Amino acid sequence: MAFIPAIEQKKLSEQADFQWEKLGPALVYLQQHSPFYKRLFRQHQFDPKALRSWQDFNELPTTSKEDLQRYNTDFLCVAPRAIREYVATSGTLGRPVSIALTQNDLLRLAYNEYLSFHCIGATEHDIFQLMLTLDRQFMAGVAYYSGLSLLGAASVRTGPGLPAMQWDTIRQLNTTGLVAVPSFLPKMIAEAEASGFSANDTTVKKVLAIGESLRDDQLRPNALAQQITRDWNIQLYGTYAATELQTAFTECSAGKGGHHHPELIIAELLDDSGQPVIPGEQGELTITTLGVEGMPLLRYRTGDICRGYYEPCSCGRHTMRLGPVLGRKQQMIKFKGTSLYPPAIFDTLNSIPAIREYVVEVSTGADEQDQVSLYLYSDMDPASCNELLHPVFRHKWRVIPHIHYCSAEEIRQLQFPNHNRKPVKFIDHRTLF
Repeated sequence: MAFIPAIEQKKLSEQADFQWEKLGPALVYLQQHSPFYKRLFRQHQFDPKALRSWQDFNELPTTSKEDLQRYNTDFLCVAPRAIREYVATSGTLGRPVSIALTQNDLLRLAYNEYLSFHCIGATEHDIFQLMLTLDRQFMAGVAYYSGLSLLGAASVRTGPGLPAMQWDTIRQLNTTGLVAVPSFLPKMIAEAEASGFSANDTTVKKVLAIGESLRDDQLRPNALAQQITRDWNIQLYGTYAATELQTAFTECSAGKGGHHHPELIIAELLDDSGQPVIPGEQGELTITTLGVEGMPLLRYRTGDICRGYYEPCSCGRHTMRLGPVLGRKQQMIKFKGTSLYPPAIFDTLNSIPAIREYVVEVSTGADEQDQVSLYLYSDMDPASCNELLHPVFRHKWRVIPHIHYCSAEEIRQLQFPNHNRKPVKFIDHRTLF
């Protein structure tokens, strides 16, 4: 039976009261130990002990990704001897940031993923294959391995290797679950078919899908999820996480958004002026960590635009649920009068079987406007592929980007520059004027 913490079964108002009790000590801790927040509190003449309401909390200044990049070490709240692990962000939106974790932070991280695996119905009888990077300062590898260990399930650390190797391991060990990037799963399906067996005839029943969304803005399975489940009868569970948060929002079997864990993090959705949006409206996910010792964050704006869902879930949890990332604030594209976010472009490209792989590039044109280019790998010849794609792009986006066709090796080099640990699907070369 899935473990659900008592606080996650309480009403939202009770969860808010619980977090209020945790917030005061967290602010005092920042004032005493964080050089960055000491300075910020002094600049804004803020005394944590004077905080009286959530409205007062809403008036506190927010922290940005740029702050964390520029003043990275100033966020550290412990002496170097207390640090047990250094991890780093992927650098998707700029220079990578180092995050330091204490022993208690590592235990908190394990508990977080312990909750995630309970969300997806995993038990101590499961064998999970970790098809993700487990080195190169990648927090997720440590988190999932630790969470499975706390759960009592078995881990198989294959890493992001070739499909044939993954299937060999699955069939040898009777793996029951995967932690994987979802866009890798169609390659798994193709490999199974080429080898003369069906993915449905294997022991894998569930996938904790990381790094890419599985749902559209109405919480319906997106094109990638539909493509996978059409050929493989498995349960897909989406998750949202970021290194800085040290916390994940993971779906349950209801598939209605990733569950918030109020004992670990305060989550807000803010408009451009820094005020909470009306429930149901999209806003920028902004978080305050609870229980983090090494590098806690206060009102940290992630740059990710999402919606929150607040009605109780059929799984028994009453927590807020986070919808998929609709876009990143810094990545919005204005192309020929049409506003686009990369996830919407990805969803369209994933829905077209002729496109095997892709990279989306945005740059600044001579007219100082956004220009969009698609780098595509397809089995079709370019003329036939253009004939197929142009009507789809006109219908979906009302515009047609520049299209460049690449070989498999060329697209691989675009997706993994400098041996990146995660595939690059979006390249932003825009110039700020």
